[in-house]
Amino acid sequence: MRVLGVDPGLTRCGVGVVEGVAGRPLTMRGVGVVRTPADAELGLRLVAIEQGIEQWLDEYEPEHVAVERVFSQHNVRTVMGTAQASAVAMLCAARRGIPVALHTPSEVKAAVTGSGRADKAQVGAMVTRLLRLDAPPKPADAADALALAICHIWRAPAQNRLQQAVAEKRPHQDLAQNRLQRAVAAHASNAPRQASKGRTA
Repeated sequence: MRVLGVDPGLTRCGVGVVEGVAGRPLTMRGVGVVRTPADAELGLRLVAIEQGIEQWLDEYEPEHVAVERVFSQHNVRTVMGTAQASAVAMLCAARRGIPVALHTPSEVKAAVTGSGRADKAQVGAMVTRLLRLDAPPKPADAADALALAICHIWRAPAQNRLQQAVAEKRPHQDLAQNRLQRAVAAHASNAPRQASKGRTA
């Protein structure tokens, strides 16, 4: 499985490609940052992010894209910019028919380090170890993108089993719902007949 991880941001959008399967050593195929000038017009910055992500999709042809789920209780302005960059990444993937998964920061930290409260230095150190790199990727946005890709590869089997279980259960649920609907419809059609018999009597 080849996954493009995206750590969204307007000024720095981290991107990293990891290949492998759960339970086996993973390989980094590429890592970097898509940058936009802070003083540029918002629309132009989003276009630049789109073009940058498209280049990564063209070059590495990932099978999945993992994007950090935007979450913050503090700086609304920063959250808005991050959400906009996240939407661009999702759009680029969806336009090509590439499945997109969202992972929360705590989910990624827990998957990579074992603790949902790990700091960026700990995440970078574990990414370096897991991918057998000489040094932690810089800046931290790049390391976070790789961590997202690692998280998705490791969690994909469990997610696939869950989706399969839901899919297998759905026909039974639909059958039960159809039976219930038929029973309700039959009861509703019989009600006027019973009422007319009562009036006749």
